[in-house]
Amino acid sequence: MCGHGANDTGVSNDEESTVWKGGPSQIVNVPVFTAAFLMAIGFIVVGTNLHWSISLGAIVPVVIAGWKWLVVRCQKFEITTQRLRIFNGVLNQNIDEIELYRVKDTRILRPLWLRLFGLGNLQLETSDRTHPKPTLAAIKGARDVREKLRKHVEI
Repeated sequence: MCGHGANDTGVSNDEESTVWKGGPSQIVNVPVFTAAFLMAIGFIVVGTNLHWSISLGAIVPVVIAGWKWLVVRCQKFEITTQRLRIFNGVLNQNIDEIELYRVKDTRILRPLWLRLFGLGNLQLETSDRTHPKPTLAAIKGARDVREKLRKHVEI
């Protein structure tokens, strides 16, 4: 489940090496986790006052929050000397690749709530048909990642 790595692509190229690996922070799930917590508490409170079986409804928001956690946990980004790989999927995995020569511009978006945790979104503008504007969401050290990416795009 959600395995990923350089060997998953089936490509072995001695010239290509990993520059950076990372993934989004679970901070992106704070609204979902908060809503799930409040809903679970609501089910438990109502269940203790009316009928115990209503309390079982607390399982639903917990399962939803767990799934959202897994989705973010299984999303990974990898920058190599030649391409950007984006891994998505919990049960079925999708691996998207964007050749670095297709990257035309980069942009860092750092809303206040992400800056509080030292995170940022790195948005790329590419000439890739399937992924013209991929975003590396809620990553740590977005500025450093952009500089590493920029260096290899220029090469």
